[in-house]
Amino acid sequence: MGSQGGFYQSKEFLDLVKSIGEARSKAEEDRIVLNEIDTLKRRISEPDIPKRKMKEYIIRLVYIEMLGHDASFGYIHAVKMTHDDSLLVKRTGYLAVTLFLNEDHDLIILIVNTIQKDLKSDNYLVVCAALNAVCKLINEETIPAVLPQVVELLAHPKEAVRKKAVMALHRFYQKSPSSVSHLISNFRKRLSDNDPGVMGATLCPLFDLITQDVNSYKDLVISFVSILKQVAERRLSKAYDYHQMPAPFIQIKLLKILALLGSGDKQASENMYTVVGDIFRKCDSSSNIGNAVLYECICCVSSIYPNPKLLDSAADVISTFLKSDSHNLKYMGIDALGRLIKISPEIAEQHQLAVIDCLEDPDDTLKRKTFELLYKMTKSTNVDVIVDRMIDYMISINDNHYKTEIASRCVELAEQFAPSNQWFILTMNKVFEHAGDLVNIKVAHNLMRLIAEGFGEDDDNADSKLRSSAVESYLRILGEPNLPSVFLQVICWVLGEYGTADGMFSASDITGKLCDVAEAYSSDETVKAYAVTALMKIYAFEIAAGRKVDMLPECQSLMEELLASHSTDLQQRAYELQAVIGLDTHTVECIMPSDASCEDIEVDKDLSFLNGYIQEAIEKGAQPYIPESERSGVLNMGNFRNQDHHEPSHGLRFEAYELPKPAVQSRIPQAVPPSTEIVPVPEPMYPSEIYQTPTPSNPSNAGSTELKLRLDGVQKKWGRPTYTPETSTSTSTSQKTVNGAAQVEGASTVNSTRETYASRKPQVEISHEKQKLAASLFGGSSKPEKRPATGHKVSKASSHVVEKSHVPKSSKEVASEKTAPAQPPPDLLDLGEPTDTSTAPSLDPFTQLEGLLDTTQVASAANGATAASSSPDVMALYADTPIGIHNKDDTDLLSGLSNPSVTNVPGATAKPQITQSSGKGPNPKGSLEKDALVRQMGVNPSSQNPNLFKDLLG
Repeated sequence: MGSQGGFYQSKEFLDLVKSIGEARSKAEEDRIVLNEIDTLKRRISEPDIPKRKMKEYIIRLVYIEMLGHDASFGYIHAVKMTHDDSLLVKRTGYLAVTLFLNEDHDLIILIVNTIQKDLKSDNYLVVCAALNAVCKLINEETIPAVLPQVVELLAHPKEAVRKKAVMALHRFYQKSPSSVSHLISNFRKRLSDNDPGVMGATLCPLFDLITQDVNSYKDLVISFVSILKQVAERRLSKAYDYHQMPAPFIQIKLLKILALLGSGDKQASENMYTVVGDIFRKCDSSSNIGNAVLYECICCVSSIYPNPKLLDSAADVISTFLKSDSHNLKYMGIDALGRLIKISPEIAEQHQLAVIDCLEDPDDTLKRKTFELLYKMTKSTNVDVIVDRMIDYMISINDNHYKTEIASRCVELAEQFAPSNQWFILTMNKVFEHAGDLVNIKVAHNLMRLIAEGFGEDDDNADSKLRSSAVESYLRILGEPNLPSVFLQVICWVLGEYGTADGMFSASDITGKLCDVAEAYSSDETVKAYAVTALMKIYAFEIAAGRKVDMLPECQSLMEELLASHSTDLQQRAYELQAVIGLDTHTVECIMPSDASCEDIEVDKDLSFLNGYIQEAIEKGAQPYIPESERSGVLNMGNFRNQDHHEPSHGLRFEAYELPKPAVQSRIPQAVPPSTEIVPVPEPMYPSEIYQTPTPSNPSNAGSTELKLRLDGVQKKWGRPTYTPETSTSTSTSQKTVNGAAQVEGASTVNSTRETYASRKPQVEISHEKQKLAASLFGGSSKPEKRPATGHKVSKASSHVVEKSHVPKSSKEVASEKTAPAQPPPDLLDLGEPTDTSTAPSLDPFTQLEGLLDTTQVASAANGATAASSSPDVMALYADTPIGIHNKDDTDLLSGLSNPSVTNVPGATAKPQITQSSGKGPNPKGSLEKDALVRQMGVNPSSQNPNLFKDLLG
């Protein structure tokens, strides 16, 4: 507002802003705002208010809403301002409406017609204001009202309008994918827009579409790689630079898309290796935005098909992050390291001291991220150290949410990598003791099952030792106060099952401890129930062994208390205990066998043990049992009950008192047994397309008229169509040779040689304790981080080998290269400055780019003739889009890992700026020579030429 003289605000408005800014308390601010609300309510209802005054009142209402107060009394005036003919007033009204209202507000219906009219305006500023409102206010029901106008605006001459139209379509897709499912091809077309802003806006909806269905967009890999290459080479204008980085946000979005497209796809990933390697070398790591691009490169490398050179480059960047003094960069380094260890676990060993420093850092966020890394790199050799550190950290924090997460991870790691069952039990005891109520109850059941089953082998001695150690540890823990309820349940169960099994502890000792638990935790009925059941087991085992049962006085008083308990469960358990004590030895052995908690129980579903009783009753004159399906006159009544169970009834039913009618019988299909339950499927309200399924002509369902499965409202989920694109790759790289050795150029590169983490601070001596911890965590002695650099420098020996693999060029080819123009050919999103040459006419690269969508334009620009009127297939044209050709000065060892060039690309005649006939770019022979090196290096280096691969890796 201040840039245009404050929009002529009144002194009253300026004083309002000043007084709110000088308010010393929230109460004083609320008093000022409430007075302003009273003033605006009085003034805004006056007749014939000037537009300038009304605009100021609306801005003051926006200011009130921003401070958290209600200004709904002025919403209708903001809606009226959107109908005004003045551009300034209309834009103010649209701004206020988008801030005031939401898509479900009742006033939305009043501005739909205004939006439709403004979308057709000749003033592009009005169109932009309407598109802003469309993105915020149009809901799923009103999308069809404005969708045709928004689609027409994709061809608007103003790039700002096209960009906002793409954003509006993206918003429509997010709200209702089915409403714009037929317009998906428009996003592909806008990817080739001649404005980088429109192209960048198109990346957002394409990212969402690719996330849903990756295979349908595999043909766009070459286009995305070409765009990313041109952006990284600074082909875009300076207006898109941010902190001297060329369009970094476009680079980040493209890297995210490539990570999705290259996941698990070797062929698609090979097209990305070169450009990702170029970004690693050229990206500036001295700024935050440069580090963000490098981090996204690491995420991309960890998602696509692995490449050794890119993994080395990513490891170099991670080393730089971990050595930084910034906690943010250390956090990024730990997170990136966690991504890479899934592919190459040995990378973490190079940074073990840095990881330990992060683990001991006072920054709690960095420490938590380091625990996530340790969780991913846990194995059987270091699980004890990592879990112990996790438990110590869990004890020191008070955040129950994160404590639950740490406890669940400790349990998971202990169950998966436990070196012994004794260690597992001790670890679980620690977890339950310090986070028992936060642990899932299933974990307690798993622990009890482990103690009962033992090692799973026929080693009874080892199992008894395991149970004895568990009993000893639990008796020792019972002395501590405030134990969690879940842990107490486990303790009571173990003491009841195995407290007296080894003879080390008498029954009186165990029962005394259990009575103490029931008394100390009298408010917890679950713990008391476990304690009573444990007492019953111990007394039963004593009776079965022939020993006399002497109930302690405290146990007797507990029994008397529970017999009169208000809890029916506790009262039932007490009566059962009292009954068990009075039984004989043989009976107790049958009903309470020793160590039978994991025995399989055989269930006799036919109740065969009653056969003798039934036979005796029949001999005495009892009537035999008649199954329900065989009873006369009741054949269909069970079916009625079965059917009526699922149909809601709102009145009296009298069918049970009359014989079934033939018409009613026809409702029941004969092929379905009476007990079968078939529930009609209601029609779901899916936002996506609903497929109509024809009624199957099954003879068995001929008699069913109402009781059947309804499939007409069920969405089809099987077998969606896939698109198999034709992949066409075109890569060309060049290397400068100086004295027979290949050299790689790059303005800014990541450190070529890695430094050890300890070498960064040589004056600090690493303590013996830290080295021992590193050896425990990483499964070996502390190793230095320094490794030979393989990503950026090539030894002379390997350079000669590479040079020898190329066939020397003829003199004619050298001469033709000298005479050929040096500028690269126009490409997808080619934003280079046009230069006037005498050999080729100056053509607009974006006009040529439109040829990807319409071959007639390219043909007319190249040949000056009228082309055919038939439009080509857009999908096929995008599938054939070639990758941008590298400049002569760009060299990169990673270029040899890309796919070989494909010369027979369909539709090449429609793109004269990319074909070899234009006289630009490398000759085919040179490409074939480099393809020979690709087959030696990229396919299987170790099997094709291991000596060459070893030399290249240093």
